[in-house]
Amino acid sequence: MKKILVLCTGNSCRSQMAHGILDSLDESFLIYSAGTKPEPVNKYAVEVMLELGIDISKNSSNHIDEYLNHEIDLVLTVCDNAKEICPVFPKMTDFLHYSFNDPAEAKGTYEEKILVYRTVRDQINNFIKKEFLNLINNKT
Repeated sequence: MKKILVLCTGNSCRSQMAHGILDSLDESFLIYSAGTKPEPVNKYAVEVMLELGIDISKNSSNHIDEYLNHEIDLVLTVCDNAKEICPVFPKMTDFLHYSFNDPAEAKGTYEEKILVYRTVRDQINNFIKKEFLNLINNKT
């Protein structure tokens, strides 16, 4: 079973969305997510993921330090900040980076904010389904 850690700054939006999508797609992966400065799972992220039938409301926001002694096969960073300060994993075999805009920075009305969350969710979903899975499957 391949162990994948999805990493971003807050572990509240992007990494949680990617975690939920990966969990829903492939049972041969064990998915973790963490942040360099974790914050509670974002309510808008939960809402837009539920639109896809994926419930991340019970996910916890974890600090990267919790995984430093785990045998992680791949670290996927989903923001530039996390890539810059990602620690070294003793047994990490792969590292992949793809940056997404932070939906938590969205301003405006509820409708304007939720549109940003949906856009980022869809970008993450498309990346995972069209690129990430192909990359991972070609390495196994």
